[in-house]
Amino acid sequence: MLGYAIKRLLSAIPVIFGILVVTFSLARLIPGDPCKSMLGDKASASTCAEFVRHFGLDQPIPVQFLYYLRDIAQGNFGNSIRFSRPVTQIIIERLPMTMELALLALIVATLAGIAIGIFAARRHNTAADVGTMALANVGIAMPIFWLGLMMAYVFGVMLKGTPLWLPPSGRLSAGLSSVPFYEVWQWDLAKDTFGAKFFEFVSNFYIFNALITFNWPIFTDALRHMVLPALAVATIPMAVIARMTRSSLLDVLGRDYVRTARAKGVPDNKVVRRHALGNAMLPVVTILGLQMGALLSGAVLTETVFGLAGVGRMLVEAIFARDYPIVQAFTVMIATIYVVVNLIVDLSYTYLDPRVRPQ
Repeated sequence: MLGYAIKRLLSAIPVIFGILVVTFSLARLIPGDPCKSMLGDKASASTCAEFVRHFGLDQPIPVQFLYYLRDIAQGNFGNSIRFSRPVTQIIIERLPMTMELALLALIVATLAGIAIGIFAARRHNTAADVGTMALANVGIAMPIFWLGLMMAYVFGVMLKGTPLWLPPSGRLSAGLSSVPFYEVWQWDLAKDTFGAKFFEFVSNFYIFNALITFNWPIFTDALRHMVLPALAVATIPMAVIARMTRSSLLDVLGRDYVRTARAKGVPDNKVVRRHALGNAMLPVVTILGLQMGALLSGAVLTETVFGLAGVGRMLVEAIFARDYPIVQAFTVMIATIYVVVNLIVDLSYTYLDPRVRPQ
């Protein structure tokens, strides 16, 4: 098993290298002049020449790429052209919010999608089956930005003053702030070290940070702020998972061993739970890995609608500003997360299906 995991991990290295090449190349193909985008159209030629030289944009593209690989190997994504700050620090601040949103949405989509799929499969060709699949089709076709706006209006405006009211924007209510766990526990961390940056990164997961520090007001408030964005971005993956679960479970329920179990008098609930569901999960797990990428990409619109300061909004702003270091770093980070998630999915096959276990 360990050898199989190492083999799959090594096979991901060329994929990540290819992502670096494509991302670096596409960032340089974005139309427009970074100097004019940042300094305005009235910037003089000498000012732009100094700007290009300062950020190393006067070097040939292959040379720029080699410098980029050298910096990446050292964990350095460069400095933002727009903000004049290390991109690594911006990632530490922004990425946890997007990952928190994506993970919550994945949990909602997985639990609800599998439950709906099982419900529909057990009532095959009934009104309940047709109705749930019709709703799933609507969920797939629903634009995220429109759904987000409608949810923000209903729960944030129409239901204001009722127990069902939910915050329509932001990550925490005004007057509240999340204190990092290492400050709560009074850890003395040296600045500008890998450990300090890692702990700062983890502390920016507000829900997790509040949970481990037992700060229940922050935990409740942060969770309430994530409800609407998570539901909005989970809609499409939930519908896809529901359809796949129904299809896969119907296929398994028609197998001979399931019919044999039923002929022996095994209760239907036990047949589904012990004999059918486990074998039906393999294609569903595959879909989960693919949907993680959809959740990260869907966060771009969701973060904009709900006013969340995550990777999505920053990436769009960086593209318009021709901020190459941010575009490259964020794209590489999202793509790497996608590769890692699918690697985990591949490894999970060995537990779900004995037939694919390495001998």
